[in-house]
Formats: sequence, C-alpha cells, structure tokens
Amino acid sequence: MTLAKTRRDFGLLMAAAAVTLTTVFTSHPAVAQVIAFRQALAETVASDRDLAAFYRETGFAPIWTGDGAEDRARRKALVRTLSEVDLHGLPVARYDLSGLMEQMGAARSSRDLGLIEGELSRTFLRLARDMQSGVLVPSKVDDGIKREVLYVDPITNLTGLTTTEPRAFFRTLAPQGNEYARLMKEKLRLEHLMAQGGWGATVPASALKPGEAGAAVVALRNRLITMGYLPRSASQTYNAALQSAVQAFQGDHGLEQDGVAGASTIAALNVPVEQRLKSVIVAMERERWLTPERGKRHILVNLTDFSARIMDNDHLTFETRAVVGKNESDRRSPEFSDMMEHMVINPTWHVPRSIAVNEYLPQMKRNPNAASHLRLYDSRGREVSRGAVNFGAYNARNFPFAIKQPPSTRNALGLVKFIFPNKYNIYLHDTPQKALFGRERRDFSHGCIRLQQPFDFAYTLLARQEDDPKAYFHSVLNTGRESIVPLKTQVPVHIIYRTAFTKAQGRTQYRGDVYGRDARIWDALEKAGVSLGAVQG
Repeated sequence: MTLAKTRRDFGLLMAAAAVTLTTVFTSHPAVAQVIAFRQALAETVASDRDLAAFYRETGFAPIWTGDGAEDRARRKALVRTLSEVDLHGLPVARYDLSGLMEQMGAARSSRDLGLIEGELSRTFLRLARDMQSGVLVPSKVDDGIKREVLYVDPITNLTGLTTTEPRAFFRTLAPQGNEYARLMKEKLRLEHLMAQGGWGATVPASALKPGEAGAAVVALRNRLITMGYLPRSASQTYNAALQSAVQAFQGDHGLEQDGVAGASTIAALNVPVEQRLKSVIVAMERERWLTPERGKRHILVNLTDFSARIMDNDHLTFETRAVVGKNESDRRSPEFSDMMEHMVINPTWHVPRSIAVNEYLPQMKRNPNAASHLRLYDSRGREVSRGAVNFGAYNARNFPFAIKQPPSTRNALGLVKFIFPNKYNIYLHDTPQKALFGRERRDFSHGCIRLQQPFDFAYTLLARQEDDPKAYFHSVLNTGRESIVPLKTQVPVHIIYRTAFTKAQGRTQYRGDVYGRDARIWDALEKAGVSLGAVQG
C-alpha cells in the first residue's frame, strides 16, 4: 500500500474500524465478556514485561478499544501516524497498518478486542521507539559509532499517551530539532524530483573548464539548472554564469570552489537523486540517535565535512577546517558526544602506547637517537637517557617506557588542545602540520581532530568568560608552561558523521562517505524494510 493510497483510504478505514469496535464493545457488556477481553489481553502482552506491568497496574482496562472518545482519539492518532511513517524514512511494513486495520474490521467478540488491544499497544511501542531512538542499534552497524542512544522507558511512553492529547503526543515522538525538520523537507523535495525523472542526463566528461563548449557543457548546464543552481539558459559555452553556478555547487558539496568542473566536481554532479535521498534518510536515522538536545551552544565536528563548528542557537558562530582520523581500521575517528571541560595551553604530548610501540620503537631499534624530539620516562616518571637503553631487548609487549614530547612549537599537538574527557582518548588540537588543511579530503590523523585555526577557536570559547579572550590566551601561552584553563561553562561536543546535513538558511549540504559508514547504515535500513518511497508502486 503506498503512502498516498493509505492517506486516501484513511477516513474510510477509520470510520469502518470505529463502527466495528464500538459495536463489539457495546453489544457485549456482560461480566463474562469483560473477563474474556482481559484474558485475551493478558495472553497477548504476557511475553512483554513492560506491557504486562502497565496493564496489570490499570486492571487490564483498554486504552485503544474502548467506546469512549479518548480511546477513539488514540486509535485515530496512531493510525494517522502509521500512515505517515514513510515521511520519517521508517520501514512501512514493520508496523503492518493494513493488517491492523483488517484485524479491527474483523473484530466480532470481546476476545477479539482483547487481542487487538494488545497488538495496538505493541505496535505503538515499536513505533515510538523507532521514531524516538531509531530503527537500528548504531554499534551493531559499525563499531566506530560509539553513540549512546537514549531509549525512553516503554511505560513512560504509555503513560504519556494516556495523559496527553493523542495527536500532540504523537507529534513529540520524532526529534524536535530544526535539523530533523529540514532533512524531512529535503526528503520530500528529492522524492518529488525522483518521481519527475531525477536530474536528467549525467555529464559525459572527466573534466570541464571555463571557455569550453559542446555537448558535455550543455549537459553540465542542464544538470545545474535542474538542481537549482542556474536559471534557464540556452548558452552552450562554459561562461561566467555557469562558472558561478559550479562554484555554488562546489561549496554545497565540500569541494574546492574554483569554478572548474574537475574530476571530483563531475563525480559529485553525477551522483543520482536516489543516492542523495539515501544520504538524507540515513541522516534522519542518525538524528534519532543523537541526544534530544544538542545544547544551545555546542561544538559540532562533522567527520565527512572535515570541519569543526561552534554553534549558538542553531546559528554558526565559528568554523574551521579540520583533519580527522585516517581511513584505516585503527585510526578512524569515532562518533560520540561528550562535554568539553577545559583547554590545555602549551600541552605535553603523551604518546599513545600503540603509536609508541608500533611506530617509534622500531625507529629507535634502528637508531637510538631517532625522533630526538621525544623523551623517555620510566614507571616512576623519571626521565631516562636513551644511551642507557638497549632498545633491541624490547618489543610491543614488554616496552617499559612512556614517551612524551614537551611543549614547543614542534609539539605534535601544537600549542593548544581542547579536552572533553572520554574513554576513546579523542580531543581537538592544534598541529604544526598546516599544509594538510589545504587538501580537499583531510583524513590523515591517528583519530584525534586537528584544527586549522585553534587559536581563534580558543578565543571564541573564552569570550564567554574573559573580557579580552585573545590577550588572556596569549598571556598563558607566553609562559611556555603547560597550563590547564577550565571552561566556566562546559560545552557539549558532538562528533558526528553526516553525508547530508542542512543549514539554517540555504541548500542541503552533501559530502562523501569517507569511512563507508553511511553505506553500511543504508544497507541495514534496507534490510529492516526502509525503501525509497517515491519509487513504491
């Protein structure tokens, strides 16, 4: 059943079901029939501890199948929401609306009502959980997604349903943030485009540049017109207007905005509408995994965008380029949320053990003076002279020393790092390797997030607690000593991964799937029953 057909039939189905359920309820008032209802309901919910507890507490009274106005309102709100789950990118068949409607229409006894009551509650809880917290368990899809999803207690949802106006309650189930609403709007736009045939013919070229003409330029022009980057035009040359449109497209896709349609730009232009729609549906699922409140002020690191942003009330306050973990099994940056507590100015680099034994120990075996900027310390914290160490006697298991790099402009962490304590040992930091920020794709680190403009990032954070944040920062920096500067108000940090994300104003942004995580999420969603709604029959 398509979404459109479900909506057309909604009124008729609800009317028929309401008449049937009311007739059954009012024509079986005897105590025996009440007992039959309760027995059937108890049997139906027995395997669900939460549902069984809820109904025991209420004496197995109906919340859906009674003949009162409140029960009718709950039924109507549930069925309406189920008829619209495709709007949220949820698996339509998972809730079996047509089966529920058929079961309600076929009810002939109080026992039937008891069975229906339990099934409606089970469907409601399944729907509520999916809308609130997602269809998938993130860590089961990819072990780099460390996000701790908030699951609302089922009894809390049942209580909320029975104590709130039903339609209002159902509206609270999906994420309430602006990002989710904008993603839903983009989903509808892409579905409409898909139904119209997409963006038309692909651009048959490996690269195009200003001044060129011909069929490939016309295809580029037509595609940008359909995408909304260029007004209708008959020009067959790569003129200034087309160059400006290419630049705008590049900006929305994280590409170098040079106005030249090089290989990466052509590849992004030729991505079909269907693929972009998948990215949006995956982004909506990811939004359901996030905390309900990102925080009025929060830090947003998007791994696919290679960026770090400070956001205030959904508006961008500061943005800088970032380098993220390399796309290798032990280096990919994880996704999680935490609270930034402080920054460390003139930091010491405590070399992680994995790097110490896998990278530096082999170098020191070949040459004891290799990586001379690093220092060795024993288990009691005393510095050890390299001349006193036989590196050949050690391996990754028995190497007994800690390796550190003291504060300096050559320090691997640069001159400042930003700490949100977490078990993954991930933080944001400066770096002496500035050249990497000029790359279009920036996955080069061991997992931590390097910032192109860490000083300005620090000034923005300190502006909430210092009259002259720049002067204060440099007064600490100029001491040359490692110093911890607490943030008086901790700031939520969200390390996310979005191949589709929105802005408060402007077009939806799209990025590459640098770690392949979104492809795995889509595959899992598809197996769960999610489909591209516009192509359903």
